[in-house]
Amino acid sequence: MNGQHVWKRLVEYALPFRKQIAGALLLLLLGTAAELAGPFLAKVMIDNHILAIQKTWYRFEQEPRSIEGESIAVPLADRYFVREDWLSSLPPEVGKTAEKTEIVTAGTTYYLLDRELAGDGEPRLESIPTGDGRERIEATLVRDGQVMDQVEGIRLTADEVKALYSREISPILWLAGGYAVLILFSAVCNYVQILTLQTTAQRIIQRMRMILFSHLQKLPVSFFDKTPVGQIVSRVSNDTEAIRELYVSVLATFVQNGVYLVGILIALFILQPELALFCFLSVPLIVGLVILYRHFSSRYYTVIRSRLSDMNTTINEMIQNMTIVQALRREKGVQEEFAEVNEEYFRTRLKENNLESLLLRPAVDLIWKIALTVIVWYFGSSSFHSAISFGALFAFVDYMGRFFEPISMIMNRLSQLQQAAISSQRVFDILDTPAEEKPEGGEVERPRGEVIFDRVSFAYQEDQYVLKDVSFTAQPGQTVALVGHTGSGKSSLMNLLLGFYPVTKGRILIDGRELRELDVRKLRRHMGLVLQDPFLFTGSVEFNIRLYEETISPGDVRRAAEAVKADEFIQLLPQGYEEPVVERGMTLSAGQRQLLSFSRALAADPAILILDEATASIDSETEALIQEALQVLSQGRTTFIIAHRLSTIQHADLILVLSRGEVVERGTHEELMAQNGLYQKMYQLQQGQLSVKVEG
Repeated sequence: MNGQHVWKRLVEYALPFRKQIAGALLLLLLGTAAELAGPFLAKVMIDNHILAIQKTWYRFEQEPRSIEGESIAVPLADRYFVREDWLSSLPPEVGKTAEKTEIVTAGTTYYLLDRELAGDGEPRLESIPTGDGRERIEATLVRDGQVMDQVEGIRLTADEVKALYSREISPILWLAGGYAVLILFSAVCNYVQILTLQTTAQRIIQRMRMILFSHLQKLPVSFFDKTPVGQIVSRVSNDTEAIRELYVSVLATFVQNGVYLVGILIALFILQPELALFCFLSVPLIVGLVILYRHFSSRYYTVIRSRLSDMNTTINEMIQNMTIVQALRREKGVQEEFAEVNEEYFRTRLKENNLESLLLRPAVDLIWKIALTVIVWYFGSSSFHSAISFGALFAFVDYMGRFFEPISMIMNRLSQLQQAAISSQRVFDILDTPAEEKPEGGEVERPRGEVIFDRVSFAYQEDQYVLKDVSFTAQPGQTVALVGHTGSGKSSLMNLLLGFYPVTKGRILIDGRELRELDVRKLRRHMGLVLQDPFLFTGSVEFNIRLYEETISPGDVRRAAEAVKADEFIQLLPQGYEEPVVERGMTLSAGQRQLLSFSRALAADPAILILDEATASIDSETEALIQEALQVLSQGRTTFIIAHRLSTIQHADLILVLSRGEVVERGTHEELMAQNGLYQKMYQLQQGQLSVKVEG
């Protein structure tokens, strides 16, 4: 599956939640725009208001009035001062009588000069002794060692400085308040969008996991024969969790920081196009890093997810077979096997970490340092002809600091992006595995129970047939027993009847209809199965008998248990039918677990019942009880019994003797014993009447 197809399918899973995602991204854009607008307000506040006192001022001997007759001048030292940007409100003839002056600063101290200095640059300030208590200074402008101009002035008091700022306080407060509102608005937008995106991502993954879990239940048994349990568990849990991070972290990071980058580049070009060009030239380098990283990381992450599945498989096998491992003292061997898989996972992770350490944050930081060095050189070079305001410089440095931060965040999320892509491919590989064929049709009615095998042959792999030209008929209500040595094909016959595998040659008919024409999943509702090693689920005893079938009442559960003699030991449990059953029912004996399986089969009231070595785990005393229960269990339904213990099938209406995949003998117990064939030898061997090994 190519990468483009993977991303297309990920988008399809997100489409049902497109409104929530669109709303979250809109909030993300609004929050990002509000955050980017902050430095512009700061620039306006600094240049137009905080530093406005350093603009050119005009001194008047008499108080000037605006065209509307309002007073706009600031009184200082018995004179009146008007800033250059206020002159437009004065009558033209009034402005002609003014003299230019200048205000200079030294730290936090302000000085008013008698006139404007002739030239640009920072003047040298020296104090002049006076006798009137008012501090005076002499401002000297020096260039290349020569005095260019020299002007006297006075130190302004705090009240005088406040008077000069009187018209700026309100705009500064409004701009500062606006900056605070933007920060608060951005925080609220980010909070809501993160919450929305997180919730939506959880919904998407919840839906994906349910689809995946449901699809697993529809896959043929052959898929599970070839796929380790740990690998499946890893794909349902670990891989879907990696995909969740894609919708939560990666999507938000890429959108937010992508908007950041575009907004910052626009702002930098507005502030200083020449300097913004340096930032823009670094973008191709970043793109090159991304391409290089994706090229190598895709290989590593494929191996990483595979090794993680191998570890899960090893752990699962070890836990499920802990009894065997400890009994045979194989702990060291299992540890060595796990250590080998764990070491491979570690080495691949280490390669991925080295790749990230080289191509992600350090590489971006290097590019940032080089760009910053070039910018500093540019500011200090003689080719920079036009002066830049302090506010513009502040905003530019602020934006520059923000420019590479989103790039670093995007680069850091690339690893999660690659993990999500690989994990998505692994999940979609399972979803693309063909499910069992489902013929069109409605509900399958409860069959009468006639089962016909018509010249059936079957091979698990190509021409390696395990069943060869098997034919027999089971009439409704009959009990058919299958006997034979290990590997003779008994369980394979029942797997075909249950529809776990398709017939290679021949056909199977149920009530005259071919099995391949029926929806086997619906047909299985009318079929019961009891295995040699019964599996119990975590829950209560009653739950394990009912097993998700809500139509089975508590009364039906008890009647089924009583019929197969399971009620006797259930009543002895501390909580009876509500007694908790731990995983796999390990707190119960093998015989008790088997009796619960019989109860489960009887409670479901199947039309066709299959018992696969169902009495192998039951002691002789319990077997006698089961024999009585089987008479009840098989009444009114077609029953197939696979058995090695021939004493349990003497009552069968038809016994099929299989050898190497073929039916070599058939008949009742008495008929087969009279034939003096394979069945008679197997029976006599089990009864101790023969001491030689019979070859099938």
